Amino acid sequence: MTAPNSDVLLGACGWLSERDPALAAAFAAYGVPKWRAGQPDYAVIARMIAFQQITTKAARTIWDRVEARLGTVHTHTVLAEDEEALRACGLSRPKIRHLRSIAEAVESGELDLERVHKAGMEEARAELIAVKGIGPWTADLFLMACGRLDAFPVGDVGLMESYRLLSESEARLDSRAFSEHAESWRPYRGVAAHLLWAWINAERAKAYAADGGG
Repeated sequence: MTAPNSDVLLGACGWLSERDPALAAAFAAYGVPKWRAGQPDYAVIARMIAFQQITTKAARTIWDRVEARLGTVHTHTVLAEDEEALRACGLSRPKIRHLRSIAEAVESGELDLERVHKAGMEEARAELIAVKGIGPWTADLFLMACGRLDAFPVGDVGLMESYRLLSESEARLDSRAFSEHAESWRPYRGVAAHLLWAWINAERAKAYAADGGG
């Protein structure tokens, strides 16, 4: 796994808390967040594609079916599988095209995920988004999974809503304004994202439990 060192995360959380009251509140409430780490491989990107633009519950059901169907999610298993079989798992045709496009790029060497893992942030991001099917949001999530402390998924609605609630603001910042504000969190924007995710997910879980889980 590629999660950052716990002492590094603790220090980053403290640094962010001194600079932003909203992040300080998130840190005070739930402490150092668990990092969303993953191996720098095709399966991690494939899962991110599958989870896009649908609820987490629905995405998990679909992904479980994909894993059951393929056994191992790998470039060759995705490329060898029949499209209709993948559709039967719940994947949309555009997502299947993206999964295959990325798999082909990995197989051909156009996309070298080990190279991406070791490269500088801008170089790594550029190589990822050059591949059809990988947008900026997916690229940044992958870099976060690889432990990049400053990778930041611009436009993530969950992050923007979490920040709005923590800031006790009536209106949510739009994507551009939120991205500009996040510049003040460098070089730990990825840590800030994890703090915001941890806080809003915990708050949602509390609300769900208070509602009787229904």
